[in-house]
Amino acid sequence: MAIHVRKGDIVAVLKGKDAAGKDTKPTGEVLTVDRKSGKVLVKGINRVWRHVKPSRRYPKGGRIQKEMPIPLSNVLPVDPKTNQPTRVGFRIAEDGSKQRFAKKSGESLGIVKKPRQGE
Repeated sequence: MAIHVRKGDIVAVLKGKDAAGKDTKPTGEVLTVDRKSGKVLVKGINRVWRHVKPSRRYPKGGRIQKEMPIPLSNVLPVDPKTNQPTRVGFRIAEDGSKQRFAKKSGESLGIVKKPRQGE
């Protein structure tokens, strides 16, 4: 199954506490994609406070802010041409490679699968 979002993509958040009541959709870079749970971690989105005990990593303990995963269905990649959220399509290029493309502008979003060798 092909997923419309990959690590490193710039995505717009469509739903959730960060997108509620705003005219422009907040954007951020995808840090991780968890295919099994269908969640995605976006930089600067869905930040929460975590209370941590003193440890080697956090000698003083206290409160830290970190991003939490959001459902994959709540984000869409940003079109490189128009800077608007866009749906994603898949197509086979002339060289035989499979690539993602933005449905709004037709702009390529990167190669998913390289062409087979020996054909």
